[in-house]
Amino acid sequence: MIPFNKPPYTGNEEKYVLESMKSDKISGDGEFTKRCHKLLEERLKCKKVLLTPSCTHALEMAAILLDIKEGDEVIMPSFTFVSTADAFVFRGAKIIFVDIRPDTMNIDENKIEEAITSKTKAIVPVHYAGVSCEMDTIMKIAKKYNLFVVEDAAQGMMSSYKGKALGTIGHLGAYSFHETKNYTSAGEGGLLLVNDDRFIQRAEIIREKGTNRSQFFRGMVDKYSWVDIGSSYLLNDISAAYLWGNLEKADEINQDRLTAWQKYYDGLKALEDKGLVELPKIPNECVQNAHMFYLKVKNLEERTVLIDYLKNNGINAVFHYIPLHTSVAGLKFGRFSGIETYTTRESERLIRLPMYYRLDDVDINKILGVISEFF
Repeated sequence: MIPFNKPPYTGNEEKYVLESMKSDKISGDGEFTKRCHKLLEERLKCKKVLLTPSCTHALEMAAILLDIKEGDEVIMPSFTFVSTADAFVFRGAKIIFVDIRPDTMNIDENKIEEAITSKTKAIVPVHYAGVSCEMDTIMKIAKKYNLFVVEDAAQGMMSSYKGKALGTIGHLGAYSFHETKNYTSAGEGGLLLVNDDRFIQRAEIIREKGTNRSQFFRGMVDKYSWVDIGSSYLLNDISAAYLWGNLEKADEINQDRLTAWQKYYDGLKALEDKGLVELPKIPNECVQNAHMFYLKVKNLEERTVLIDYLKNNGINAVFHYIPLHTSVAGLKFGRFSGIETYTTRESERLIRLPMYYRLDDVDINKILGVISEFF
């Protein structure tokens, strides 16, 4: 069976993990965490980054930093993972779902303004498949209505919009280093990106259980104490060591995935030209990271049959999110704004093909051949 995913492994991870294990600091903010922070801040040109145990935790920190509270409304697409909504529901917010664009599967920036009310506190664009939302328009709307923007860039490491790294455009951003992402910290992990100076100091405090412990270690205070709400949002340093093994070869991993993505695209273009499938669209202002390769078929029925056909031929292809606004919790904690035209329809047509670092040509050719045989 060709798997859907293999966690990235470059060869040095074991060495770094062992080095961390033998050090005197294996909990949060050890030597490898510091290395990752420094590299990511420089590479992303971000004011402050903080490793977290998951992207979910990074989004939860963002919700706390924005002082989201009972009665606030937060706008986001319904076509996303539950963590995008959960982080704000935890704080008492009502989720306002907005329809997506069928070309990128991202939030329709032209539907956001009509969803804004006096209760709206933030907009959470989700960069699906590592392809950016239309951030200029979103930031313009946010400025007009004095709203915060939190970028869910869980899939967006190494992607950019008009030269800016995803996650660095809004007030706050979040990355995922889950095992299914382009880079991983040994299975789970995340990153909070802080792009607004107002949030830097408090972000460190929230991440350290509500204490000013980070300031103490830098010699800024002579003792640390409990000063705010918070939780244990630190990634252990052993996981950061594994991530460091990925990050030091970030360009190699990125290029390998882009090469595989292009082979898929070139190999399926003839089917698209015949009107049998639709392939991903990358807007001119976006640089993508080949986080995934998906295709869209005619409808849900055809998707189901094709996924079964691939599985019977030794290929593990999968669909993606069930729109949140149709779920039990989505109905309880949110509502859909306006007319839902594309979210459900497009989500039911989408199939994700195997995509991972070092996916070899033999397997890609087999996948392309089976899909061609199906049609």
